[in-house]
Amino acid sequence: MSKQVNPRRTYKSAGVDIDSGNALVEDIKPLAASTARAGSYGSIGSFGALFDIAAAGYNDPILVSGTDGVGTKLLMAIETNIYDTIGIDLVAMCANDVLAQGAEPLFFLDYFACGTLDRKIARDVVKGISDGCKQASCALAGGETAEMPGMYAQDHFDLAGFCVGAVERSKLLPSGVIPGDIVVGLPSSGAHANGYSLIRKVIKETGAELRAPAPFDPNIELGKLLMQPTRIYVKEAINALNSGGKIKALAHITGGGLVENVTRILPNQTDVIIDARNWELPPLFYWLHKSGNIELKELYRTFNCGIGFIIVIAADMEPRLKEVFGSDAMQIGTILPSNESASSNCKLIGLEE
Repeated sequence: MSKQVNPRRTYKSAGVDIDSGNALVEDIKPLAASTARAGSYGSIGSFGALFDIAAAGYNDPILVSGTDGVGTKLLMAIETNIYDTIGIDLVAMCANDVLAQGAEPLFFLDYFACGTLDRKIARDVVKGISDGCKQASCALAGGETAEMPGMYAQDHFDLAGFCVGAVERSKLLPSGVIPGDIVVGLPSSGAHANGYSLIRKVIKETGAELRAPAPFDPNIELGKLLMQPTRIYVKEAINALNSGGKIKALAHITGGGLVENVTRILPNQTDVIIDARNWELPPLFYWLHKSGNIELKELYRTFNCGIGFIIVIAADMEPRLKEVFGSDAMQIGTILPSNESASSNCKLIGLEE
């Protein structure tokens, strides 16, 4: 009777394809190389990512880091089969946070985790990350691709990003915010990457179709509209910081909306008043408000509602507002002395139906 021979075990037989992972690294190398900037040092594939901060022109820098993901917008990417922009969202969520301290994003690392590696999807995602890094003027310095069989549902994966920036010690923000300062808003490009759990719930309950025209815009599919990438504010904000104007603080409007993010940059003894009548609520958010039966106060503390980035400036900069920040910048509020009896440091007015 012949003895049964057990097959030789390989890592691939357990669901991890090293060769596919190595091929993906080769795909990524030119994408990463295309993001090189002053201070870039070496190439991807080393054990650690390198950056020469002296070559980037800093004398007395404070390093600023940020890490984030894209939330359940990732599920929408899977549902719509749109993968080439979610990487831009990933960079934006990290780089805009670093920017809020007055820092210039310098380099970025990503983490891509999946059950089974789909090289094309991964390549599309990293292409988006590369595009986002170019928009943020930061280098894609490295990353990690983890293939973990059994960890994720079929076709699902997860993303995380990590950004490091720098600012000269004397220019760290926020700084010097006082009553009378003006709050400037820069428009968002859509929902960015926040509130998608609620968006997906509204879509499910209303029966809206991702591949059909948006209920509020017949010229674009709902899924494509919702997958528009997060706006990256680095170039205009850095140009403004270098303009010589009195810029006091910056805020990235993410989870928590205007109400919770603006208060993060307020010093003690100050409040802020935001007038929602100073800009038009984009149709997407109005549709969510009406079709989703979401109260306006809840809407503005969940979504960016059309304002993706906040800049606090001295009042005497107001005449130069559009010159410094661009034609789409708008004054939306004012810093006030603290009202200790108020329930919140941020008061939203003009929330008419």
